[in-house]
Amino acid sequence: MPRRTPVLIRPLTRTPALIAAAVLLPLALTACSSSDGDTAATGDKAAAKSEGFPYTVKNCGVTTTYQAPPERVVTMNQHVTEIMLELGLAKSLVGTAYLDDKVLPKYAKDYASVPVIAKEYPSYEQVLAARPDFVYGGYASAFAAGDGRGREALKKSGIETRLNTENCAGTATPMDTLYEEVREVGRTFGVADRAEAWIERARADNAATAGKLKDLEPVSVFVYDSGDKTAFTAGGKGIGNELIKRAGGTNVFADLDKSFGDASWENVVARKPEAIVIYDYGSTTVEQKKKRLLTDPALKDVPAIRNQRFAVMPLSDAVLGVRVPAAVGKLAAQLHPETGEAAPTP
Repeated sequence: MPRRTPVLIRPLTRTPALIAAAVLLPLALTACSSSDGDTAATGDKAAAKSEGFPYTVKNCGVTTTYQAPPERVVTMNQHVTEIMLELGLAKSLVGTAYLDDKVLPKYAKDYASVPVIAKEYPSYEQVLAARPDFVYGGYASAFAAGDGRGREALKKSGIETRLNTENCAGTATPMDTLYEEVREVGRTFGVADRAEAWIERARADNAATAGKLKDLEPVSVFVYDSGDKTAFTAGGKGIGNELIKRAGGTNVFADLDKSFGDASWENVVARKPEAIVIYDYGSTTVEQKKKRLLTDPALKDVPAIRNQRFAVMPLSDAVLGVRVPAAVGKLAAQLHPETGEAAPTP
């Protein structure tokens, strides 16, 4: 799992040949871009300039000016891949890596057209081999400097980068952060109209869910992501906290000053959550997570355990991506079945 304390693929050993290739690649790309065969691409860039370029954006402390949309993109982590696919940018993708689960069925055909360059995080050399001009990472671990994929290192190789803003240090993540993420990606790729259309639909979906919940009391919620000695849970900074709030819940660890973090089981007991939201991903099944919670004698008096009140969310629903508005509705149906909405069986 990549996002918070990932198990990362170790970079390949850098032989002299690989190092030379990495150094020479930006020069080769520059030479290729000036060839006669790129006349059409140059024309596209000229057209793009009249439609919102140059475009300057500050992302997690890195300021970049784009003269035209990136043309060869590698995505790392599912939620950013799905943002690109939702905006109709599959043809810009030359590589992708690291799924938490399956992409949504609506994206399956486009996703199948994109080369998977690594099952988890690619090495620096694997990224370079795809010849990207842009890399979009979903978690800070996507740009782990110690593995050679730091944003500065990629910049030196002529590759611009973007980090999903849920992972910017010190940033809270209300729903407006999601809208801005989609808006900035849309503008970067010259499809601002598609981004605004998606934002309009998302606002409508969120408003519809809010209308169904307006007269209901919120349910106190503990998120169980993973963990044994401690509980790895959703804090107050991430979109997961916003999602719970909009679904008619209150996160009992909203005071945790990060998107994800560890909490003691003693604190779980003390905060008496009425419901437990299990994040579903990876090799540990939902049933295994439930069993761990239900058989822990220290938790037997927690209301959610006593009443066996669980909700389930795929992890890919609970991070900053295009699934979130629908996920709000799905979680609301599980926390508040009295609304009459059909909810997936946990």
